[in-house]
Amino acid sequence: MRFMIIIRADKNTEAGVMPDQKLLTDMGNFNEELVKAGIMLAGEGLQPSCKGARIQFSGDKRTVIDGPFPETKELIAGFWIWQVKSKEEAIEWVKRCPNPTGANSEIEIRQIFEAEDFGSEFTPELQEQEERLRAQITSTQT
Repeated sequence: MRFMIIIRADKNTEAGVMPDQKLLTDMGNFNEELVKAGIMLAGEGLQPSCKGARIQFSGDKRTVIDGPFPETKELIAGFWIWQVKSKEEAIEWVKRCPNPTGANSEIEIRQIFEAEDFGSEFTPELQEQEERLRAQITSTQT
C-alpha cells in the first residue's frame, strides 16, 4: 500500500521561514530511518503558495489564480510518498516524525489509488499505458 503523507502549511511556512538546523537535522535523521526501512519512495518540501498558482476549471474554461492563497490550514508545506503494509503502519511512522513546525502542526495520511482499485474500468489497454508511462518516468530519473 502506498500513502501520501501530507505536512500542512502554517503562517511560517507560508511566509517562507526556513526550518532551523535542529529541525533539518531531525528530519534528515527521520528520512534516513524511512529509507533504511524501505518505506520512503519520495519526499519534498514545497515553496510558499505565493510562488504557486491554481487553475480553476468550469466546463471548457480555465482561469489562472496566482498565489498566495488565503486558507493556510488548507495548504501543503511538504509531503512524503511511503510504501507500507497498512494505514496503521503509516500512523505509527508519523507518530515518530519530528514536529514539522515545532509548534502546533498537522500531518495527514492519504492512501494512493492502485491499479486494482479502479476495477473493470481500468482496461488492459489503460493498464499497459500506465505501466509504459511509469517505465518512461523511471528511465528519465536515472
